Amino acid sequence: MRVLAAMSGGVDSAVAAARAVEAGHEVVGVHLALSAKPGTLRTGARGCCTLEDANDARRAADVLGIPFYVWDFAERFTEDVIEDFVAEYAAGRTPNPCLRCNEKIKFEALLDKAIALGFDAVCTGHYAQLSTVDGRPELRRSVDDGKDQSYVLASLTEDQLAHAMFPLGDTVKEQVRVEAAERGLAVAAKPDSHDICFIPDGDTRSFLTKRLGEQAGDLVDAETGAVLGRHTGVHGFTVGQRHGLGIDAPAPDGRPRYVLALEPVSGTVRVGSAEKLAVTGIEAAQPVVHVDWDGLVECTAQVRAHGGIAPAVAEVVDGSVQVTLREPLRGVAPGQAVVLYRDDVVLASATITGTR
Repeated sequence: MRVLAAMSGGVDSAVAAARAVEAGHEVVGVHLALSAKPGTLRTGARGCCTLEDANDARRAADVLGIPFYVWDFAERFTEDVIEDFVAEYAAGRTPNPCLRCNEKIKFEALLDKAIALGFDAVCTGHYAQLSTVDGRPELRRSVDDGKDQSYVLASLTEDQLAHAMFPLGDTVKEQVRVEAAERGLAVAAKPDSHDICFIPDGDTRSFLTKRLGEQAGDLVDAETGAVLGRHTGVHGFTVGQRHGLGIDAPAPDGRPRYVLALEPVSGTVRVGSAEKLAVTGIEAAQPVVHVDWDGLVECTAQVRAHGGIAPAVAEVVDGSVQVTLREPLRGVAPGQAVVLYRDDVVLASATITGTR
């Protein structure tokens, strides 16, 4: 096949591209320039998409002997990922920008351009397994549980998955680094990026405040209704948050308080005990269903990219997903995705709109 390898400048995408070459495909490497003013250097695992990353990707392509290009997707990234991120927080929701980037940039904007140029597939370094069952793509967890990225890929459509390649899904990360070194790839020991790429200093609250301004409101005890303090914007909080609440006095029982709910219209942040965070039901919209089923299905629900997993029963009703958890989960935030699995197979993904 003609394969377009998305090369971020990290070890995973470099080894994924190498495996595509080794499999006999005609591979072209491409680095996506996602910032109009990229920084010149990374600091350890802080951020990504810098000029250093672009140069690392180019050097990896040279080692592999494949053509390499840099494509400017900065405007599309700003519109579909950064502006969406800001708008979601302003509405009191907690988005996942990595999920949105996969959906809108790598497997919509990039894939559309790739197909228009005659490529058959886009290859990435994501940790997930992909196969074809009864003529349909089947997305499954990676064999490396600690690196599994099926959660952030589950919102991709059947057509997008049909044109995707994830060569690393059957390999653990440690072996990928060993393989990179054996292939002579200089990125073999490069640290992973653990931060939101467009907030390299990790200060999400400051980033949002610069764009949304200060919007003062009350911190309220969810049980008593007492005002415990003031804040500068609901965008500075997320459901389940414990630290940085700005409450001076301890709770009467001396136990920590957590964010329970955000009300952007009134500017109210409701806080309470950890027990109040527990939910047994999830409502979600805009489902992407990978495996058809009728009625109730026993499954596993996951509400965060790494963690937040519980046995559940789910059904699709009038275009929404209703999930009943067999075990309660804490810190389930509207705006995040709930992904349903049967064993390691992805059944569906949907955006959380409410909890019970």
